[in-house]
Amino acid sequence: MSGRTPPETRAAYRRFVPITTRWADNDVYGHVNNVVYYAFFDTAVNSVLIAEGALDIANSPVIGLVVETGCRYFRSMAFPDRVTAGIRVAHRGTSSVRYEVGLFRNDDEDAAAQGHFVHVYVDRATQRPVPLPDDLRRVLEPLAVGG
Repeated sequence: MSGRTPPETRAAYRRFVPITTRWADNDVYGHVNNVVYYAFFDTAVNSVLIAEGALDIANSPVIGLVVETGCRYFRSMAFPDRVTAGIRVAHRGTSSVRYEVGLFRNDDEDAAAQGHFVHVYVDRATQRPVPLPDDLRRVLEPLAVGG
């Protein structure tokens, strides 16, 4: 047996966001291209932040900049699969958040891919780190696992 960690299940995540695959997401090998997975991560997290009032993409004085990202792939996805992104917050610092996202194909219980990214929250004008705003902390609380 391989020493590779198996994929997590839906139960490991706190919130779910449906994502529609598009014809253009498939590459010449007939599956969703790896770079699209990163767009799925951004779409899932930012749609929650926008829906919950923690992010106004045009006007928020504090924005999150990605400083680290990664992904592990377990199973291919392809158009017209339905994708559900499971979201959790693994760590909250003074000015940073580590988001973890599992991507689930159709009704599968095991993740097809798992990724993470770290946002450092900065003042939009100065691009300098700032403490997480209260409205963001409120949204992150129910998504948090561990510390």
